[in-house]
Amino acid sequence: MLKNIKESYQYSYFLYLKLIVAGIIIGFIVGIIDTIFGRGLLLIGNIRKEYLYYFVPFLALDGLLIVFIYKKFAGRAKKGMGLIFEVGHGIENEIPLKLVPIVSIATWITHLFGGSAGREGVAVQLGATISHKFKKYFGFPNKSKIFLVIGMAAGFGGLFQTPIAALFFALEVLTLGNLQLYALLPAIVSSFVASWTSAFLGLEKFNHFVNTNFAVTPLAFVKFAILGIIFGIVGNLFVYLQNFLKKYLSEKIKNSYYRIFVIGILLSIVFLMLHEGRYTGLGTNLIENSFSGKQVYMYDWIIKLILTTLTLSAGFQGGEVTPLFSIGASLGAVIAIFFGLPIEFVAAAGYISVFGSATNTLLAPIFIGGEVFGFSNLPYFVIIVVFAYLVNRKISTYGLQKNYFEE
Repeated sequence: MLKNIKESYQYSYFLYLKLIVAGIIIGFIVGIIDTIFGRGLLLIGNIRKEYLYYFVPFLALDGLLIVFIYKKFAGRAKKGMGLIFEVGHGIENEIPLKLVPIVSIATWITHLFGGSAGREGVAVQLGATISHKFKKYFGFPNKSKIFLVIGMAAGFGGLFQTPIAALFFALEVLTLGNLQLYALLPAIVSSFVASWTSAFLGLEKFNHFVNTNFAVTPLAFVKFAILGIIFGIVGNLFVYLQNFLKKYLSEKIKNSYYRIFVIGILLSIVFLMLHEGRYTGLGTNLIENSFSGKQVYMYDWIIKLILTTLTLSAGFQGGEVTPLFSIGASLGAVIAIFFGLPIEFVAAAGYISVFGSATNTLLAPIFIGGEVFGFSNLPYFVIIVVFAYLVNRKISTYGLQKNYFEE
């Protein structure tokens, strides 16, 4: 990219300066939007928890509203994260600005009525949509993908306040095995600015320092490798089940209104029967339980996995990452005893590794581990995440992710 920039601009350093300024502006705007979206989601989650039986029984009706909104108003924006990837791969050229309010409102509605879904996909879409509008002010090659990566980094960084992880997530998620390093400078700026902005505006960040000090002996290495393989398989299971359910449900119930209504009724019954809403929403309750010594059932992780894939496959809106965090953490909390390792450490390893396997990312989960649980754990996290990553490398929860090694 540096060669392309120098060919397009006589004064390349002036372009770098413009990109830094753009990264600052994008980070600031996206940080504000992330805060509005994130705080709204937390408020909605608290309301649902307080009035569970007033909302969860009506999840099916909520689904009808979501389908109506997308059919009536979304247009190309109905592709959601798929549209972001299509723009990144040059299939599409523009992201309509209306994607921002549509995906935000639809996700809020999903969570208010108890859908088991995440939030990061929304933040990444918001960031990419805002950032992509800035490309018209520049004239260098590959500008569309550069601003897409800038926005994705800002969206992820602003919501989770893990700017280093957000940077690498944006750089590596579009194409497996190929970092988009041409966007490195403005992406790191936008990621940090978005994170600082959302923190200043009061958006909560999940942090839990895990104090460990292991000697990486051959036995410890084997334990870490086995943990990575287990978490990698679970990440694969999430993707396989999500892909299967999307295909199966679309074939069996072709009408999207009928599909989301029927599945919505089923989900409402299950959510209320199983521990009175324990598996609704983001899954942050399972994460909290995993790190606070509260009750974590042996089956929490698999039920959360099934209900999340079913929620998203039916057509409800939201992301996958926070549920993946909760699946990995709750699984780690129950298998730690079999490895003779601290529960908090194995829960942290599961938190990052299941996410890495399901999204086909390597560096992002490692740095999430550092930014959330402490950088002193990084050597151990590297081993576990590498093995989780190597289990997969073919499929991803992002269906349009390309594989550099197969191109």
